[in-house]
Amino acid sequence: MTDNNGTALGEAKQTRARYDPPALDKAPQVARLLDRLGLGAFEPDELTSHVGRNDNWSGPSTTGDRVFVKQLSGPSLEDARRRFERLLAFETLAARAGDDALAGPSLLGSDEESLLVAFELIDDARSGSELAADDSFDAGLCRRAGQITGALHALPADTTLLDGAAHALPATDKMRALPLHAFTGATFGELETWRLLQTDRELFDALVALREREAALADRRPIHGDMRLDQYLWADGRLCLTDWEEFRLGDPARDIGAFIGEWLYFAIRGIPKSLGNEPDFSFEHETTHEEILAHGVRELDRYRPRMQAYWAGYRTARSAADSADESLRARAIAFAGWHMFDRMFATAMVGGRVLAADRACAGIGRTILLSPDNFIDVLGLGEQP
Repeated sequence: MTDNNGTALGEAKQTRARYDPPALDKAPQVARLLDRLGLGAFEPDELTSHVGRNDNWSGPSTTGDRVFVKQLSGPSLEDARRRFERLLAFETLAARAGDDALAGPSLLGSDEESLLVAFELIDDARSGSELAADDSFDAGLCRRAGQITGALHALPADTTLLDGAAHALPATDKMRALPLHAFTGATFGELETWRLLQTDRELFDALVALREREAALADRRPIHGDMRLDQYLWADGRLCLTDWEEFRLGDPARDIGAFIGEWLYFAIRGIPKSLGNEPDFSFEHETTHEEILAHGVRELDRYRPRMQAYWAGYRTARSAADSADESLRARAIAFAGWHMFDRMFATAMVGGRVLAADRACAGIGRTILLSPDNFIDVLGLGEQP
């Protein structure tokens, strides 16, 4: 149930469609923020916006600066405010640490009342998902991504600054019963996905156990909380991690598992290079389960070195004891299994239905969740020479 929130780099991706921005005359708070920051005003003829749950504006200003502005929104004002506070908490903690691995687009300023943030806009950036789609997110970049994640988890666990609230996902409460508002607002695909989860007692028990292990964790660390390939962005020879609205104290295994899960999902559901090398091939609903699984096994063999490179990079940024913790790796693999369902919800929300490839992802995710220790080596987190 993830979505693209938009970032200073991510919103500048050339390959993503641009849209007419929300009318600035209906958002005077944007002009006030730019003026207060000494950035003049947006050049209206060059202003763009990009798809996402947050209203956003990007382009050059009258001072010649290139600026990205985002207004945090959500299902409630309280939710939007907490995401605003998390984002600023990361900027504060990262600035204190001064670790170059965590550097991203410069925060130019913010406005608490209107929940606006302004960043330096960096053009010609590409997301990790775009790089993965054309096979450019190679082992070297994966190793760098692991180093970034490790540097994040090595930040001080400042309980006075960081949100310690439990993450919303997996939503095990909804596996018992959907609230009426969730039921009436769901697509057919989402309801079908919930049905799969709600009728599987073994899966439910595994997810509850995962949440309980996370809640009982003594050493919670600063985590990203919404790790996906498209949160890593590449520009000017540099990889950085963005979108810090879910930043909080939590289980580092959640971030590691999400990154590994992205490659697992990509192997099963992504561009199937192993099926005839057809660049425009995509899975359709009539594709057989067996075909998809056979493809996934071949692609997983191809992607495993990238998972291993990520883990190797991660270990360089964390202490040997932390990164070698068997429990951390098993929890991370379990979160990789959950990620299959998370992505299934995301595609069901957009597409409105569950395809054969989505079911294959869910089946593999279920198997991993029920016995994560069996997949540590398979998914690249085993001991390496």
